[in-house]
Amino acid sequence: MKNVRALLTRLLNLLAGTSFLVMVALTCWQVFTRYILSSPSSWSEELVSYMFAWMSLLGASLVTSERGHMNIPILVDLAGPGGRKLLQCLGEIIAFLFSLIILTFGGVQIAQLAMGQMTSSLGVPIGIFYVVLPLCGVLNMLFILLNILEILKGNDSEKEAA
Repeated sequence: MKNVRALLTRLLNLLAGTSFLVMVALTCWQVFTRYILSSPSSWSEELVSYMFAWMSLLGASLVTSERGHMNIPILVDLAGPGGRKLLQCLGEIIAFLFSLIILTFGGVQIAQLAMGQMTSSLGVPIGIFYVVLPLCGVLNMLFILLNILEILKGNDSEKEAA
């Protein structure tokens, strides 16, 4: 389990980091073309906005892998050991349902719907950029299942301190 988590985390860090670097390079290109060449690059502006969405969603999956998503620690801290595990698992189940329904199911629906529409500057189907939604939904669900297994095994002491 730890090997799967470590591999996926490294991959997500690489993808999110690459998205960020591409965004920086494209933004510099936009500034150069707008102020030096006096001919703004519209395609790069559009691509930066899509790269930002990808970076944000991939980063959200990284947060899920670290159990850094929203919670109410005061309730968990007041509970005993058994109640703590129950509340932590409940929080993970809620995150799982969100990832299943909104990101995965909804993401597939919106990506399929948007495949018929083309981006204005890039000329590619918009649905390609929405593929990140179900991708991150599936990654989140995998991380959440790993999180629940760690909680049930009692191997989450380092996560509780965070």
